[in-house]
Parts: sequence; C-alpha cells; structure tokens
Amino acid sequence: MPELPEVETMRRGVLPIVGTRIVSAERPPCPRRPILFQPTISTFDRRVAGKTITDIQRLGKRVIVILEDDQAIVMEPRMTGLVLLSDPPTIEHLRLRLELSSESNRQLLFWDRRGLGTVRLYRPGELATKVRARLGMDALEITSQQLQQSLKSSRRAVKVALLDQSAVAGIGNLYAAEILFVAGVDPRTRCDRLTRPQWQRIRAAAQLVLAEAIEHEGSTLSDGTYRNALNDAGGYQNYHRVYDREGECCARCGKAEIRRIVQAQRSTFFCPVCQRKSGLYEGVADLRESSLDV
Repeated sequence: MPELPEVETMRRGVLPIVGTRIVSAERPPCPRRPILFQPTISTFDRRVAGKTITDIQRLGKRVIVILEDDQAIVMEPRMTGLVLLSDPPTIEHLRLRLELSSESNRQLLFWDRRGLGTVRLYRPGELATKVRARLGMDALEITSQQLQQSLKSSRRAVKVALLDQSAVAGIGNLYAAEILFVAGVDPRTRCDRLTRPQWQRIRAAAQLVLAEAIEHEGSTLSDGTYRNALNDAGGYQNYHRVYDREGECCARCGKAEIRRIVQAQRSTFFCPVCQRKSGLYEGVADLRESSLDV
C-alpha cells in the first residue's frame, strides 16, 4: 500500500492547489528513518520557490506535481507515504512541507511513517526518461491485447506477474488478488498458460475493481495508515471480496472458504471454487472486455 486507487485518490485530493505558487520548501526535523530525497533540500527549495503549480498527475503509484517551468516533483508513497493538504497524522513522520501562496490551501505535505517513500525533483525532460520509460502501461489504460503481449511469455504465476510495474503500472498485492477473483482466474496459473479470453477477463476485472476502489477513495486497512489528502480514511476495505478474508465463506459461490497462500513472499487470497485451475466458474463466464458486470 498505497496502490493505484489510493494514489489516484491523493492526486485528485490535491488538485485544488493547481494554479498556486510555491513559496518555499522545507524538510521538518524528523527523528525517524530518512527517506530518499533528491536533490538536497537547499537545492530543492531554490529550484521550486516562486514557481506556479500547473498540473497534478499520476504515474503508476506516484503523484507528480508539475511546475510552470516543466520541472516535476515526484512523490512515491511506497508502503506508508501520504500526500496531504491537511495536518498530518503525526508530526514526527513529516518529510516535506511546501508552503503555498493560496489562502485556502496553505501547504502540501509528504508524510511517511516507515520511511520507505521517495521524493525527487526532476528537471524538464527527465520525467520521461527516468520515470515514464521504466513503467508499463497504466492499469486503467492498458488494453487486453497489450496486457497479454506484455506478459504472455512469462512463466511466473499471474498474480506475481501483475505486480511487475514494468509490465503494467499501478497494481499491487491487494488489488491483484481482487482482480483475479473477479476474473475467475487462479492466481497460481502461469502467464504463458492463460488464454486470450482469460486475459480479456483480467483486463475487464482490473477496470472494474480499480474504478470501484477509486470511487470509495481507496482502502484503509487495519493499521489505519492510508488516508486521503484531507487525512480521512478510505472506504473500499468494506467491499473487498477476498483480500484478508481467509476462512470466510465466499460471497459469490457460497461453496468454499477463502484461502490464503504465499506468493513471492506476499499473501494471496482466493476462492478455490470461483478460481478453479480446471476452468472458469460459471458466475464470471460473461465477463468480457466490453462488459464490466460481474
């Protein structure tokens, strides 16, 4: 966490600062593990002070603040990072404060409890070569043909492969499990053994699940770390179909309990009936690229 829905929620939450000017940048004293921050704060402040924010974008799991001179502030939350307009959950984990000229939004903050996030300031043109070029197509934009082409030769389990940001950007552990459940695909199936209809269902399921999660402003799990830009919890955790539901009866088939296995050192949750290795569960037989109804 956070994944595409949470980062997109952050992006949308800070859109009101577009058109405002950065007065100054500072790194508040932080006794915790330092984050990766480039360049030094003195250079950072010198380059951004006085610049107007012209756009807020998202690349995969990164929030991008575009400045008038085409410099880009790239904030990558990683495990516990947040991009905020309001006061942070704690002061000691605050990593960056941008003072803004707006009366209604006076600051933009980057907060990170575990210190795994990153903040980088790129010069004009560097965003394309140092960030965009390393990412696959965005999970909200990729077609089933592009998804299949990117992963069809891989011998990795499909759940693991979907986490590869160079293949498809934005999907993480939580949403990969949810997507494969909606698609009716066993998470252990090797990519090179998936059929074209299965790739179509995975792509359609990704569109559905990610759109739902964005609508509910992401998932705040039991540790309560993820918050939106106004420091409020997300709501999609109340709609998870399989994630963190080990031992519960599957709400779709009513025939099996949700199982948990470990893949690539991460938990995978799935229904052994709805996601059979031997074939497609009848409840998702009509999930196609042209239909998102499940």
